[in-house]
Amino acid sequence: MKKILITGAAGFLGSHLCDRFIAEGFHVIGMDNLITGDLKNIAHLFPLERFEFHHHDVSTFVHLEGKLDYILHFASPASPIDYLKIPIETLKVGSLGTLNLLGLAKEKNARILVASTSEVYGDPLVHPQNEEYYGNVSPIGPRGVYDEAKRFMESITMAYHRHHGLDTRIVRIFNTYGPRMRLNDGRVVPAFMGQALRGEDLTVFGDGSQTRSFCYIDDQVEGIYRLLFSDYTDPVNIGNPHETTIKQFADEIIALTGTKQKVIYVPLPKDDPTQRQPDITKAKEILGWEPKVSRSEGLKIVYDYFKSLSKEDLQKKEHRDFSSK
Repeated sequence: MKKILITGAAGFLGSHLCDRFIAEGFHVIGMDNLITGDLKNIAHLFPLERFEFHHHDVSTFVHLEGKLDYILHFASPASPIDYLKIPIETLKVGSLGTLNLLGLAKEKNARILVASTSEVYGDPLVHPQNEEYYGNVSPIGPRGVYDEAKRFMESITMAYHRHHGLDTRIVRIFNTYGPRMRLNDGRVVPAFMGQALRGEDLTVFGDGSQTRSFCYIDDQVEGIYRLLFSDYTDPVNIGNPHETTIKQFADEIIALTGTKQKVIYVPLPKDDPTQRQPDITKAKEILGWEPKVSRSEGLKIVYDYFKSLSKEDLQKKEHRDFSSK
């Protein structure tokens, strides 16, 4: 039986990856320090013999007994609310955490896939963004702690690949949404859904003309799965190329939820990207992958998920204690 380590296993994306690899017959080792993850996301897996969980911070060290075939490194804060609260930890998991896992992969002779992001492109001067674009990132801006952590992750991964011959893969993930997102984590889909369900006006940053491209979780997981088992070692964009403005997206949420709220506008955060659209030519040609779930179909699933939450869950705000981290 093949064995895979998935870091960030209790997070939104990590938990769905655990589900996929369990379904594919793997023995899955989930690892998470729970600084932003939630055990509720993987509670259904605990009774399974082919699943084990380690409450651990990969930024310190990583050691596992026995053989290991694959590693998926998805441990990192992913929302602006989180990585602006815990900037040092965000930098550490992208640098020290990646270094530790690359060392583990080398020790175990395991293939490792690291989760990069569209944020390596910064506020892009090229549109749509292809993998050859180097990006437009401020290393000292507030978002630099996340952007540069991921850029370093890519650099050290390629260094291990070239210098040690390590079997590596790099996925650049564009905006992804689906069940198990936290309502108040600051990302666009759960933020708008939460406001609509609570009867609040929808908050749009800037004038709403900035664009995003939203990929449903099942499509994202399929792309990652195909990349892991491909022979391609350079970065690959995985995302939905169907672009929309934030204002148009807010109007879609209002129409979907049938609410009477209006859109209100607040200042755009510093270094917030004005455009985000993946060029997925490589994913199509190399992986035979492209997204299948339309935005209208995916949003209906997510809306039903959020509606199923308790009233208490809908109303509560984030009160995570980062003081000791």
